[in-house]
Amino acid sequence: MKFYNLLIKYRLYLGVLAIALAIWVNISAGFWAAFILYFLGVIAIASHFFIGPLRLIQKPMEEGNMEEVKKIMDSIWFPNLLYKPIRSTYYTLKGNLAMMNQDFDSAEKHMKKSLDLGSPMAEAEGANKLQLGMMALQKGDMKNGESYIRQAIRAGIPDKESQAVAFLSMCQIYMNKREFRAAKDFFRKAKALKPTTKQVVDQIKEIEKYITRVPG
Repeated sequence: MKFYNLLIKYRLYLGVLAIALAIWVNISAGFWAAFILYFLGVIAIASHFFIGPLRLIQKPMEEGNMEEVKKIMDSIWFPNLLYKPIRSTYYTLKGNLAMMNQDFDSAEKHMKKSLDLGSPMAEAEGANKLQLGMMALQKGDMKNGESYIRQAIRAGIPDKESQAVAFLSMCQIYMNKREFRAAKDFFRKAKALKPTTKQVVDQIKEIEKYITRVPG
């Protein structure tokens, strides 16, 4: 696995080196003697631009090394050349990085690009739409916020903590609309997931203080 990751990391340079050697062999011994070097060089260079190095992101993401993640992302010079599902993942990651830096405009732009391309997994689509919904709510755009979060729930959200966030957001939207029965239904769904993230647990406790006293 380590060797494969090194191959991915340096394949562009290895491809260029293979092409350079192929030209030298071609001059010295003819095209067919150099064919395999040409072939390997073209495959290495093409895979760098069409597949990219996103596989290398998994380990630094797990370690929380966002500097390394950004470095890998920045090594993708021409994202429009990436194979479509990989390009979708690329823009999702770009959106997540922008969110972490509180750059919500860039995050929204990248997330929308990812959705336009079509997420490779329904869960990824759900997560993207949830983030777009949360960003819309932060801007006070309740209509688009509700629409995106509904779409996220339908598409499927990958983890219980994020599902709880979606249901609590819908609960608050319906509380603001004074549709208390629907609000309570979404609150029960969020609580039933038994989230453990402190921020989500605190939000449930806060809502619970007053939702039991409202009609519906």
